[in-house]
Amino acid sequence: MISQPPQPDYELEQEAWWVERWVDLLNQYRFKKRLERGRRYAREGNILNLEHKDAKVKALVQGTADEPYQLSIWLDAFTDEDWTYVTDSLATQALFSAQLLAGEMPSDIETVFTRNGLSLFPFTLADVHSRCSCPDPKNPCKHIAAVYYQLGDFFREDPFILFQLRGRSKEQLLAALRQKRYQQVGPQTGGGESPADPADASPANVALPNATEATPPPPLQLNQFWQYDQPLDTSLVVVSPASETPLDVLNTIPLPSNDARVVMTYLRDLYQTVSQNAAMTAINPDPSP
Repeated sequence: MISQPPQPDYELEQEAWWVERWVDLLNQYRFKKRLERGRRYAREGNILNLEHKDAKVKALVQGTADEPYQLSIWLDAFTDEDWTYVTDSLATQALFSAQLLAGEMPSDIETVFTRNGLSLFPFTLADVHSRCSCPDPKNPCKHIAAVYYQLGDFFREDPFILFQLRGRSKEQLLAALRQKRYQQVGPQTGGGESPADPADASPANVALPNATEATPPPPLQLNQFWQYDQPLDTSLVVVSPASETPLDVLNTIPLPSNDARVVMTYLRDLYQTVSQNAAMTAINPDPSP
C-alpha cells in the first residue's frame, strides 16, 4: 500500500499514548543532532511517500542528489506461534476486543504481549532495523531519521501499523479475533438446543410446501423495520466508528486557535469514548430487560 505521507504536526497537544511512546523512544536516542536534521527533513516535506509492505516500511526521501533515496525500516516480526498466543489472550478480554474492533489501541495492551514474553514496542532505537541507499555510513542517517518522525504521524492516524511491523496486518488481526471470539461463544442454535439429527432431514421426513399453495409474504411494517427479536452471535457483530464524524463535517470551530484546539481535543476524546462504549455494548449486551 502506497500512501501519501501526512503533513507532520509537531504542535504541543495531547497525543494518543502510543504516539507518545514512539516519541519517547526517539527522545531517548543519544545523538540528538542527527535526529534533529531528520526532523527538519520531515517538516520540509522531503519524504515523498511511504509503502507498508508486509512487516516493513519503505520510503522515498528526497536528499541532495537528483534521485530520491530508497530506505526501509522494520522490526523483528513475531512468529505465527507468538501471534497465536497473543490472539488467544486478546480474545479472552472483551474490552480489548471491543477497542481493537473500534480502531482503538487499548492503553494496557502491552501487558498482553509481556505475559507472552514479547514486546509490541521496541525498547530502544537499536531494536529498529533500517537501511538507506544514501552514502552516509551512519545509521540512522537524516533520511531514516525523517521517516522515524513521520512514523509518529502515521501511528497517530492508524495504530494498527505497529501490529503490521510485528507481522500482522489490521485485517489479519481482526479476522483472527473474530474467529477466536466465535470459537469461545460457539454457534448460536437458538435456545441452546442441539442441532437436529441429519437423518431427520431426509426427504421422507421433510414436508415440502406446495408451490401452488404458497402464501404471500406479510406486508412490510416500516415502524418495526429496525426491530430484530432473535439473538445475535456477538462474535460476528462488529461495531466500528464512522469514517466521517460531525467534527469532520463542521470543520474548523469559529474560536480563537488555542480555544478551538482545546475544544476539538475534548470532542475527539468524547467521540472515541462513545465509539468504544458502543462496541462494548455490542459485544457484551446487557441481558437484563
